[in-house]
Amino acid sequence: QVQLVESGGGVAQAGGSLRLSCAASERTFNRYGMGWFRQAPGKEREFVAAINRFGAGTSYDDSVKGRFTISRDDAKNTVYLRMNSLKPDDTAVYYCAAVLSGYSTYAANYDYWGQGTQVIVSS
Repeated sequence: QVQLVESGGGVAQAGGSLRLSCAASERTFNRYGMGWFRQAPGKEREFVAAINRFGAGTSYDDSVKGRFTISRDDAKNTVYLRMNSLKPDDTAVYYCAAVLSGYSTYAANYDYWGQGTQVIVSS
């Protein structure tokens, strides 16, 4: 069982930046592909970014491409989401998720989820 704990959410102004972190309990963290998803009020959960187990492969939703960067530090069992040039539309609860091997843009493929961290972007 992998436990994931997100942190780093908060309130930012449009154009500002935040960095989300997701710490995993699993010592074999490097076996897992990791993803970030978000869910805004009244909307379905949507894919944001993903990174494979080696950190060499990444994928981004078009809405965040060029603004967000996903990275991982296997020594710290942590995956990050750096968010720049924030927009009010980025307001959502952000979740990290883990999938054993590979990575995916589909939430249904992920095995483990964190509890989420709120991001609010004011205009």
